[in-house]
Amino acid sequence: MAPLITLSGVTYAYPLAQKPVFEALSLHIDEGEFLLVVGESGSGKSTFLRLLNGLIPHFYGGLFQGDVTVAGRNTRTHGPRALSDVVGVVFQDPEAQFVVDRVEDDVVFGLENAGIPPAEMRARVDEVFGYLEIEHLRRRPLATLSGGEMQRVAIAGALVLRPRVLVLDEPTSQLDPKAAEELLALLVRLNRELGLTIVLAEHRLERVAHHAHRVLYVPGRGRPPLVGTPQAVFGRVPLAPPVARLGRRLAWTPLPLSVEEGRAFARGLVIRERVSDGVRRPHPNGQEQVIALDGVWAAYGDHLALRDVHLVVRRGEFVAIVGANGAGKSTLARLLVGLVRPQRGRAVVEGRDLRGRPPQDVCRRVAYLPQNPSALLFADTVREELLVTLRNHGFRPGEAPVDPDALLKRLGLDAVADVYPRDLSVGQRERVALAALLVTRPQVLVLDEPTRGLDWHQKEELVALLKTWQAEGTTVLFVTHDVELVASAADRVVVLERGRVVADGPVRPLLGTLDGFAPQMARLFGRPELLTVEDVLAAARVTGEGARKW
Repeated sequence: MAPLITLSGVTYAYPLAQKPVFEALSLHIDEGEFLLVVGESGSGKSTFLRLLNGLIPHFYGGLFQGDVTVAGRNTRTHGPRALSDVVGVVFQDPEAQFVVDRVEDDVVFGLENAGIPPAEMRARVDEVFGYLEIEHLRRRPLATLSGGEMQRVAIAGALVLRPRVLVLDEPTSQLDPKAAEELLALLVRLNRELGLTIVLAEHRLERVAHHAHRVLYVPGRGRPPLVGTPQAVFGRVPLAPPVARLGRRLAWTPLPLSVEEGRAFARGLVIRERVSDGVRRPHPNGQEQVIALDGVWAAYGDHLALRDVHLVVRRGEFVAIVGANGAGKSTLARLLVGLVRPQRGRAVVEGRDLRGRPPQDVCRRVAYLPQNPSALLFADTVREELLVTLRNHGFRPGEAPVDPDALLKRLGLDAVADVYPRDLSVGQRERVALAALLVTRPQVLVLDEPTRGLDWHQKEELVALLKTWQAEGTTVLFVTHDVELVASAADRVVVLERGRVVADGPVRPLLGTLDGFAPQMARLFGRPELLTVEDVLAAARVTGEGARKW
């Protein structure tokens, strides 16, 4: 049987680009396949996905050579509209897909354009809302949804058209671990029971690596991609889920990709009974309160988002805020910079009550990164974004607290310093927005999903920079669903549930005990104090046939 999708000799370069993203790429994707696309941020994963529904060449232009056929239709003659009944797409920015204001109306919009009869429309919408467990969002205005809730609604809008191919660009980037697991379980069920072809790009590999039939690794910089089984690809490339990274260090064969696959190997390791809790000593100024919330309540209209929140964050702490989608995490972040007003209670930031203070006043002391990084980008080039921020904060040329070019290099943005920011990938735009915040060397950082779209190497670089500043007294509070990042970076974890703080304590052992939020190593060994691969290697003695010492 002929492949469902075929790429033959595809070369593509964006307008004004000096080098093509792909050169002479040939690949086929079979009907019913689950293909995982991985690579560094900005390497070309999103570009590959755009090739599959005709966005390239019909929307993005540039140099396009070769052929892409989907279900027998050539994308040269069939654009996105002509392929919409075959290929459903969920983009990195779910907000970009919405066309009306209410959840149900937006999901129905595509069906109305396709001329689906009303009775069938209702049945399809009910079915998809049930699959994704978003029935409770049906009548909500889109503007009131959390980022993760928006992502599920965007997926519903694609699934309701019942395409043969579902293309997803980082669909779990804004989902909590439980919601991500449920979404991926749904995709696996659609793939294996209904034969839906899945092409999915993702950075959080621990969530999805073991579900894929094949992996396409896109190395970027014009280098040829690598495609093969998950074990073959993750055994060779720098990106891999924690279980696979541990397996590579210890020569486990076949390479495990999930906690379940790793347990048989883990029994060959002897872990010391007592392991350091890893609690870091506070900064010398660590008794100074930077954030103090006392009985804070907040709401959006009739929707109560925060309930009786008590929270103290001290100078030099690195605090992760975790919880399910809609738990109030982003509301808390917005409240700390004055974008949300408390209904009741007292909120003090940097020694000043937030009541009556405009956001622009608060943000002179507290740097805030929202979920949507594009909201902060308006200059003509990446470098100019940083220079504008410096001017707005009153810094003269040559007086920047952080050298802009050095910061861009550290964040892997030096090669795109003269590029228009909105032409970049979501991960690159995230880093540009971060750079624009960090260039003023703020003393308090409130970051909402700061690593969305970042690969593991870029996360490590960002964490290393923030840790250096933390040692000098910078306070970092970040909202995230990335439990592996929390395990490696945070000193303290605050858990929100339905707007309330339900847990607050040191990352070890608290994170490893949280149902649904424990990282792979804690689940693999059943030891909540073992959170990272490095923790395991430091605490273990290797035994068993085939094991090697390091």
